[in-house]
Amino acid sequence: MSMYYTLPNGMHLLLAMFIMIWLNDTGAFCVGSMIGKHKLFPRISPNKSWEGFFGGVVFAIASAFVFKYGFPQYFDNISIGGLCGLGVVVSAFATWGDLVESLIKRTLGVKDSGTLLPGHGGILDRIDSLLLVVPASLLYLTALRLYF
Repeated sequence: MSMYYTLPNGMHLLLAMFIMIWLNDTGAFCVGSMIGKHKLFPRISPNKSWEGFFGGVVFAIASAFVFKYGFPQYFDNISIGGLCGLGVVVSAFATWGDLVESLIKRTLGVKDSGTLLPGHGGILDRIDSLLLVVPASLLYLTALRLYF
C-alpha cells in the first residue's frame, strides 16, 4: 500500500478506496436485501444478488462524486471519471474477493473463517475485499497516472 503515497494525493486516494469498499458493501447489502431477486453465484454465496452488486457499484460511484465535489482540495489531481472508474474497480474486486473467500469456506466446509470476531465470520471476512481491491486499485491508479 505504500505505493499509494507516491501517487498524487495518494493518502486521500487510499482513504477513498477504503470508504468505497465500505459503501459498496453497504449498498450491496441494502439494495440486495430490499429488491434482490437474481442470484449472483448461488452455489458460492446464496444471498448475493445482481441487484445488490449493482447497488454497491452505485454507492461506490456516488462516493466518487462526494469526494470530488465535497473535498476538491484533496482530489484535484484526478478527474471525476477517474474517481468513478476507481469506484467500479473497487466494487468489482471487492465482490470478487468476497466470493473467493466464500468459495474457500464452502470448499473447507466451515461457516466462519475464525472466532476472533464472533458473529462477523472471522478476520478473513473483514479483509476479504482488501485482498483483491488493493492490488487492482493500485494497478488502475498507476495506469490512470501513466496513460491519461
